[in-house]
Amino acid sequence: MRGLAEKVAIVAGAAPGNIGGATTLRLAQEGMKVTAADLNEAAAQAVADQIRSAEGVAASRGFDIFSEDSYKELIDFSMKEFGGLDALLNVAASFRESLRQGYVRHLAPLDVWKDTIDVTLTGYMYGIRHALRWMMGRGSGSIVNTMSSIIWMGEAQRVSYQSAKNGLVGLTRHTAALGGKRGVRCNLVAPGVTLTEAVLRNLSEEYLKKILDTVRSPRLGTPEDTAAMVAFLFSDDSAYVNGQTILVDGGANLD
Repeated sequence: MRGLAEKVAIVAGAAPGNIGGATTLRLAQEGMKVTAADLNEAAAQAVADQIRSAEGVAASRGFDIFSEDSYKELIDFSMKEFGGLDALLNVAASFRESLRQGYVRHLAPLDVWKDTIDVTLTGYMYGIRHALRWMMGRGSGSIVNTMSSIIWMGEAQRVSYQSAKNGLVGLTRHTAALGGKRGVRCNLVAPGVTLTEAVLRNLSEEYLKKILDTVRSPRLGTPEDTAAMVAFLFSDDSAYVNGQTILVDGGANLD
């Protein structure tokens, strides 16, 4: 894709087998210098090692998206390591709500609500706050946030997750409006059910077949599908795309 070689990206939420890890690998294949960042520093290191073994350029960093200081340190680290910042992907997420059982469906426990909002909405804002300042100063950049196509469908569970992901629409459009005239774009990718390692480990084959029946595609999505879209949104090929939500869900939602 045009304009990616030698540019610098941070993937906040990069671990093997998930969307962040796959995207980090794809960006490196496109010639970008990439910082793989994750709460699990060893996981981020594994992704960076894989890139370097293929003669790509990568660094790794452990960070805590709960902490604005930690996110700022991540951005400072990457800029010092590579001399700038051209692209940021927010893909970290809290899955505590998905793992908790037995609560009233429309009333998530307050600790779960706060945890989900802090990771999936406030944490994204921390990264945008510090990346946007640098990008607007130099007159270019691309930020991508990750939500979920389930927001369009609605569900009776995971009220915290749905609320946080919906909040990203406002955060993304605000960032696009603020940065657009200064050369900085911000968009959302909304994957459908994606066959990450966690999904393959926790969902039965029978359940996945039921999901496939709802998708207008012969297969379910992979992390590489979303990675390709993020690479496009970071590239010069998407220079006129700003403030948009792009579904990568095999046609599950056609509204």
